[in-house]
Amino acid sequence: MSGKTFAEKIFGAAAGSIVFARPDIILSHDNTASISKTFEKMGGSEIADPNQLLIVLDHNAPPTNAKLANDYNYIRNLAREKGIARFHDAGKGICHQIMAEYAKPKMIIVGSDSHTCTAGAFNAFAAGIDRTETAGLWKQGETWFRVPETIKITLHGKMPKGVYAKDLSLWIIGMIGSAGADYKSIEYHGEGVKTLNVADRMTIANLASEMGAKNAVFPADEVLDAYFGEHKEGIWADEDAIYGQEIEINLNELFPVVAAPHHVDNVKALSEVQGTKIHQALVGTCTNGRLEDLREAAKVLKGKKLPEDMIMLIIPASRQIFMDAMKEGLIETFMESGAQVLASSCGPCLGTGQGIPADGFNVISTANRNFKGRMGNKESSIYLASPAAVAMSALNGEITDPRGIKANDKFPYKVEEGSSVEVKKGEDRYVEGTWNYADLDNMNTDQMFAGNLTYTVLSSEPDKILPHLFKGFDDSFAERVKQGDVIMAGANFGCGSSREHPAVGLAFAGVKAVVCKSVNRIFYRSSVNQGLPIIILPEAVDAYQQGDIVVVDMEKGIVKIGIKELAFAPLPDKLMKIFKSKGLVNYIREFA
Repeated sequence: MSGKTFAEKIFGAAAGSIVFARPDIILSHDNTASISKTFEKMGGSEIADPNQLLIVLDHNAPPTNAKLANDYNYIRNLAREKGIARFHDAGKGICHQIMAEYAKPKMIIVGSDSHTCTAGAFNAFAAGIDRTETAGLWKQGETWFRVPETIKITLHGKMPKGVYAKDLSLWIIGMIGSAGADYKSIEYHGEGVKTLNVADRMTIANLASEMGAKNAVFPADEVLDAYFGEHKEGIWADEDAIYGQEIEINLNELFPVVAAPHHVDNVKALSEVQGTKIHQALVGTCTNGRLEDLREAAKVLKGKKLPEDMIMLIIPASRQIFMDAMKEGLIETFMESGAQVLASSCGPCLGTGQGIPADGFNVISTANRNFKGRMGNKESSIYLASPAAVAMSALNGEITDPRGIKANDKFPYKVEEGSSVEVKKGEDRYVEGTWNYADLDNMNTDQMFAGNLTYTVLSSEPDKILPHLFKGFDDSFAERVKQGDVIMAGANFGCGSSREHPAVGLAFAGVKAVVCKSVNRIFYRSSVNQGLPIIILPEAVDAYQQGDIVVVDMEKGIVKIGIKELAFAPLPDKLMKIFKSKGLVNYIREFA
């Protein structure tokens, strides 16, 4: 009998099994106000177990308008009324950094944010979910999990000077692609793991979501023991565990890389884009806002001045990190160099707060996504890099190697390039009840519903979401979509943020189904929760030609394109019941 992976051990079932489990921690942030309202629609009054909840106000901290301020106050009152002890108000920190105070080995952690996977650094199983499923957890205390297959990544050696955890993460993404680990668990093995401190591991685990992974996890080893100041028993894979894929990386061979616009797997050697003009720089976010990251940036900036026209933002990931950075003199170094230090917040990362770039700006950032419009302006371009590379580039006004050299590195991998993720102006993609995005891969949630609308009054109800669906991507969609329409889409549909607004809007509009080559894991769950069927059928997408009549029969498991019939695997009975109930809210109200 073969051994078990980490995921198989923590869930006590083989890969592919569906199990029900009670998470140790259920994380939410600014979306808690919406979660609470959904909880009430489900018939919820008392939370099943308030001790499971961890709430952190961070995405719009401090609030930038009255609606957000009122939401924050609503959440404060809710935390008091429901006895939620683990509540952190605005300014305390970014939720994934605050999680470091609570995450422990062997825990199961879920959160209404795609980067919940960060907590895998602590030998926990940590995965993102959407806000509707979070509301269901408030009511029931448990949810279903599909036990993922696992990718084993073995690290050898040690990273050279000037190469960081961010480079390793982007290296892997560039190697396997943004959907290369779709619905998989990632385990990090090898002697190279011991060269990575907990901050490094948090960065690497954080970026698992940008590979499409469900989670990433590190062992409970002596590095983690040193972090906790004591030994904590963990869970780890058996030596003879069976893996879906195995990857080996020699850390000695790595060099600085960047993710170039406008997708995270558009990875290049930094030297391939060296000299590119930079207008704005950002060090921070849940990916690289830790004290170790600030130290690397400060080393570069110490005693130097940024160019007069350079906008550089520093965002410590928590108040504690901010205070520690002050004690070490890092904040003084940043301000003397001409950088701006902001309060702990997610805002600049997703374009909901300070730091929105101007038209034509090239931004170099330590964040985790560089979709067009991600930082609040689709007319700007974002490069992702390590804190040292960001600081060095800001200092020189152009992308610069943190090693202080001009190298001739070439990134050795090139993922199969996804087709354009844009609908060109004047194109009509709608014929005979079908929206034709079959040739477009990587349609992300920022394109389907802009991030800067996520916490506005527009996002509170389905009828308010609908007019803003696909705006800036296919401007005719919201006005023309109708009951019974089908969407044909390429690979990695719904990648990006865990926001459920696109699924809410599409279900409300009456879209019968999305037929695609592959789908992002969280978006798939969101769609089920909203009663929107997602059918993964690559051969149907390949067979479709604009103008074909598409008929979807969910009961029979058939997609008919013209005269051709293509079968898909019947959906589990529970999922069909959710679809018939028109979403998880109604299903829980009826059957829970």
